[in-house]
Amino acid sequence: MYTKQDEQRLYELAKNLLKKDGEDKGSIEPLREVINFADRKYYIEDEPVLADVEYDTLFKQLKNLEAKYPELITEDSPTQRVAQGLSEKFPTVNHLVPMLSLDNTYNADDLYDWDKRCKEFAGTDNIEYCVEPKYDGASISLIYENGQLVRGATRGDGVQGEDITVNAKLIRSLPLSAKFVESGITQVEIRGEVVIHKDVFAKFNEQRAAEGLAPLANPRNAASGTLRILDPQEVVKRKLSAIVYHISDYTLVEGQEVPSSLHTHYDALQWLYNAGFPTPVKEMKVCKNIDEVIAFCAEFEQRRDDLPFEVDGLVVKVNDFEMQDKMGMTSHHPRWAVAYKFKARQATSKLLDVDYQVGRTGAITPVAKIEPTPIGGVTVSSISLFNEDVVREKDLRIGDTVLVERAGDVIPYIVKSLPELRTGSEEEIIFPTTCPVCNDKLERPEGEAVWRCVNINCAAQVVERIIHFASKSAMDIRNLGDSNIRKFYELEMLKDIPGVYKIDWSAVLALEGFKEKSVNNLQDAIEKSKEQPLNRVIFGLGIRYVGETTAKTLASAVQNLKDLKDWDEEKLSSLEDVGPKVASSVVQFFRNEDNLHMLDELEQAGLSLENKLYGNKKAGGVLEGKTFLFTGTLTKFKRSEAEEMVEARGGKKLGGVSSKLDYLVVGADAGSKLEKAKKLGTVTILTEDEFLEMLQ
Repeated sequence: MYTKQDEQRLYELAKNLLKKDGEDKGSIEPLREVINFADRKYYIEDEPVLADVEYDTLFKQLKNLEAKYPELITEDSPTQRVAQGLSEKFPTVNHLVPMLSLDNTYNADDLYDWDKRCKEFAGTDNIEYCVEPKYDGASISLIYENGQLVRGATRGDGVQGEDITVNAKLIRSLPLSAKFVESGITQVEIRGEVVIHKDVFAKFNEQRAAEGLAPLANPRNAASGTLRILDPQEVVKRKLSAIVYHISDYTLVEGQEVPSSLHTHYDALQWLYNAGFPTPVKEMKVCKNIDEVIAFCAEFEQRRDDLPFEVDGLVVKVNDFEMQDKMGMTSHHPRWAVAYKFKARQATSKLLDVDYQVGRTGAITPVAKIEPTPIGGVTVSSISLFNEDVVREKDLRIGDTVLVERAGDVIPYIVKSLPELRTGSEEEIIFPTTCPVCNDKLERPEGEAVWRCVNINCAAQVVERIIHFASKSAMDIRNLGDSNIRKFYELEMLKDIPGVYKIDWSAVLALEGFKEKSVNNLQDAIEKSKEQPLNRVIFGLGIRYVGETTAKTLASAVQNLKDLKDWDEEKLSSLEDVGPKVASSVVQFFRNEDNLHMLDELEQAGLSLENKLYGNKKAGGVLEGKTFLFTGTLTKFKRSEAEEMVEARGGKKLGGVSSKLDYLVVGADAGSKLEKAKKLGTVTILTEDEFLEMLQ
């Protein structure tokens, strides 16, 4: 773990290295040290110390030097995380110690019973427990020899797993080397969980949706599936994280005594954290008795969704290692640990029917209609089935009993059907061959899983494009809403996107249910949407494969939206995160005369196609490396607008008050966040006017 002096020294070293041209081979070791330091601060402590461009520059310097002096490359160099593609399946390997399951408990009574058994096996009533999150991901086993990561493996059947070392090395939160030898340890086997950050998972699914692909069901399945992907570049794209929670085995130098840090579970995880590993120490609690455990479990369950990763319970462990050894284990689970499972977010229901929805790009999405079922505090009655292939793979039939899951804030999905409960009355799901709205013949482009209606004048597509344009993530036109858009379209008062700015308000006032105040509010919202930044306009246009992130990339690259009509696929592909599919789609959009005419109409209606932040972006981010949080009722701007202004200038938005926060911008009636920031004493508190002044 780095001291304040270490951090200051490494930060200064990084700045000095950035001034060099990267030709001095004496810079190789300092570069490795700085990059490893930056990786820990970013991936484990969530406190970035370098801007992305600075990190990339240092990484490139190191790669160039190692290419020039290959004899100086080491196995634990940060550059060695970049792997080549695999040509065969992963080989099977034996775990040093079997990876057993955990016994489960579901309530306080279960925990009291387990506590009683622990005391019997331990031969004492004085047991200290350690409680930590039970992360919902994919189990992994890591072996370090002489401080070097030599193997990563999946859980498999508990005795054997798949050797996924290549992919494990791509997880940037896992160190490639650690100073275990200094503690007299020559070999150590560490257990952990591979997970995906909720925000990363949401953005990845957003991108998949933009590409016409079915979203991944949940972070757990995504993490598990990613570990076994043979293409390392795809693994990198999914940005896996890991959290280690157990030392299962270690070998000491002959004559070496067990280090004091390996006497208790809590101390061991603190020791691993100090050695550079991501561990749950910040979320753990040491409890003196089972009553404290039960109280902590109840409190933790209330805030489970505030964590950056999915958790499905807590793990309670006897803290003392000597006592763990005395208690032993069964063939199935250790006696000294138990899982406390949170309330289920799965349920069974009956599949009543399947509807087919037409999206703005013509994609036909089957939607399952199930008997209304409460899951995780929400009553679910409709679930997307994504495409025909999913229906076939899951062998779904009308009348089936199905298992439904809802993890955290992720949309519900059908895990599987339960064919053993079929009665013979179930019916096969027949996918339509014509559009359910316009009746045109459907097509399935080669290489895609989605059937599409290719009639661009299909009413469903037109309406969905307008709904998308007005949505919160795009132009954010409050009060317009899906129902009003559909009503205006049916009454021929709104026929396309530019029509949003040409609505006949006298005709709207004549409609039942529309009063003068509500119509004025709607007019104001439409007028205010003309001030939205360019990235929202681009996203609102609904260009295929262009999600919110890509829209920001495109917006930052041009001064006026129409400039993109002069860009070819090669130039577009030079932008970050813009691949061949996106580039081709953008080129096709701007070659279409109808689309260019639509942009002219929008501009004539008063919508700005200029990138107002273009100059600032080119000049560099004035908020580079600074973190912001907004609280209270804001009057000068919307919260989403303020966050976009921060990001456009190189800053970062945070979700809560912590030592990582630089600035808290407060509006009227600011509450607990303001009080917490004042107590910390390290956060600069700004008014809205002071924030706007800072942007200059």
